[in-house]
Amino acid sequence: MEEFVVYILYSEKFNKNYTGFTSNLIERFKSHNLLATKGYTIKFRPWTIIHIEFFSSKSKAMKREKYLKTGIGREFIKNIILNL
Repeated sequence: MEEFVVYILYSEKFNKNYTGFTSNLIERFKSHNLLATKGYTIKFRPWTIIHIEFFSSKSKAMKREKYLKTGIGREFIKNIILNL
């Protein structure tokens, strides 16, 4: 059974965060920090994973990612960052 992960990245250097989901966290993290040559995340390297949540379906992971990008979700992320 495939597992999906919602993750939150934090760039301490730029005080930025990024939320995404994947079925392969290690490869995705490498992409954000090393491999990607375009996109939002390359501008704010290096990234640290500050939060992960596991899901049994892609749709549940996508729903949670979408929630974390709402106002309430951003407050949740802000509290994680404040407690680092």
